Amino acid sequence: MHYAELPMPSGLNLLVAAVWTLDAGDDAGGWIEHVATPDGCIEVIARTRGRSAWRRDQPGLFVTGLSSKPIRFGFSGDAAFVAIKLWPWAWEVLGGFPCPAFADDWVGLADDHALAPIVTGDVSGIPASLSALFAGREPPPIAQAILEARSVAGIGANSGLGPRALQRWFAAHIGLPPRSYLKLLRFRESLRDLPGQTSLAGHAAEHGYADQAHMARDFRALAGGPPHEVRKRAHGPFL
Repeated sequence: MHYAELPMPSGLNLLVAAVWTLDAGDDAGGWIEHVATPDGCIEVIARTRGRSAWRRDQPGLFVTGLSSKPIRFGFSGDAAFVAIKLWPWAWEVLGGFPCPAFADDWVGLADDHALAPIVTGDVSGIPASLSALFAGREPPPIAQAILEARSVAGIGANSGLGPRALQRWFAAHIGLPPRSYLKLLRFRESLRDLPGQTSLAGHAAEHGYADQAHMARDFRALAGGPPHEVRKRAHGPFL
């Protein structure tokens, strides 16, 4: 199984989290059970080969909603995917329906959606195509405050929104409370940076956890195991 991410233009940082590909191999008769960790993103996914299922069989083009827990899904041994990982507000910038409408689920994506020809086209051209698509489309002002904050108070201080206004914004656009969403972002960064780290205690401190035990609890809840085990079997956000 091969997982890879494409380098993205820095100008898309507040809109696109990643573009990834996953190739299971070539065993058409096999079936692979997999786990995707929650990371606070919407994913527009094109399956270019094989079959896949999460709760029900999936079409060749679909978008997954936000989840606050690990997602167990399966795909055929010959499956291959290309995906664009968006921050939730970027999905709405492109006219997508609000994230709470399809939380912990997926919906098929219409062929005439603006992202459809991009995710199904030449993979190497996706970054440039995304730059062109988002040209002139700005994320909401709160986006940078969310991605740079380590606490709900930090989001409020950097966005100018009070606690109730933050709660309302997250309920309408994210579908999770601010604290729960920040927990996903902290876990995402911690998992992403985990390979190559030698000190888990130091890693926990660097990523805003109170201590190593705090990080271990999040990993068990969001990845189903302790950090040292997750580190061995992770392929990007997939376990």
